[in-house]
Amino acid sequence: MTQFESSPNKPLPQTVLEIDELKTIFHTRDGEVHAVNNVSFSLATGELLGVVGESGSGKSVTMMSVLKLLPSPPAEIVSGSILFEGRDVLAMSDDELRELRGGEIGFIFQDPMTSLNPVFTVGYQLVEAVRQHLDLSKKDARKRAAELLGKVGIAEPENRLRDFPHQFSGGMRQRVMIAMALACEPKVLIADEPTTALDVTIQAQILEVVRDLRRDEGMGIIWITHDLGVVAGIADRVIVMYGGEIVEHAPVKELFKNPQHPYTKALLATMPSIDATRSERLYSIVGQPPNLSKAPTRCSFAPRCEFAFDRCLEENPPIINVAGNHQVACWLRHPQYESGNVQHPPEEITMRETF
Repeated sequence: MTQFESSPNKPLPQTVLEIDELKTIFHTRDGEVHAVNNVSFSLATGELLGVVGESGSGKSVTMMSVLKLLPSPPAEIVSGSILFEGRDVLAMSDDELRELRGGEIGFIFQDPMTSLNPVFTVGYQLVEAVRQHLDLSKKDARKRAAELLGKVGIAEPENRLRDFPHQFSGGMRQRVMIAMALACEPKVLIADEPTTALDVTIQAQILEVVRDLRRDEGMGIIWITHDLGVVAGIADRVIVMYGGEIVEHAPVKELFKNPQHPYTKALLATMPSIDATRSERLYSIVGQPPNLSKAPTRCSFAPRCEFAFDRCLEENPPIINVAGNHQVACWLRHPQYESGNVQHPPEEITMRETF
């Protein structure tokens, strides 16, 4: 049982962030792009929620919509609600949003080199981030900045405050971004693929920093990634996105033990196995991601799914509970599923054998 599954002896943590039926589109010269389609999820205090999917699945756009970070135009949140501690984020003024961003919700972007200003020292940028939200003198803010660098594992933090971003390695720059996101002790931290460009050794170090911070600070974390291996090691729950929609949502152990959606199974099958032989080829998902120029009227994964049948091509499946906290959007798992010539994927067959 993970920390966030129900327990008769332990109450569930308080919900800090709640998204309901969120829909975001982009207005382009070629028409509308339906990037996020009716996405709903919540985040509890101290919980780590993993969000996985291919590039273009809507992961980053969903989370940037939560903080209204997308330029408008072309982006537009057309429907849905975003509640942070019961407050309506979509109704907030610009001043309120500035206080929310960085103050109560921290955001770590994918590429730290483009997020840090190359002409200012790391210390200057950290001090500015601290003073933006906390009423501190420059001296106290600089002391806070050094403490933050030390907290994320940077040696001699007082001296490194004088350095410029180019004087830090990729892993160190990412640590600086984490420190900046933590400057005001936010209640929620959103990390957008922060370890993608790092080698596995540095990636492991960053993940260890996040585990420590989560334990010490008790913040809720949303970790966006395409790497299921990372999610397996740090997450409590996992959301699987495809075509701007959530296709599966489950506790992490349940997702890996009993994946229900064909796309989730395909993602798991792409992971290298230590038991694989030299002659065994890595699995790849055939086909291309969906065209998001139209709102989904059928299962977005149907053209790439070997188990698809007529209804998959005619109607978009709703997301339903299949077991406890396990949700899936797939006609194969729907109670009304009936077909004389199409069978459920055999449960006893492993991912690698199935695909």
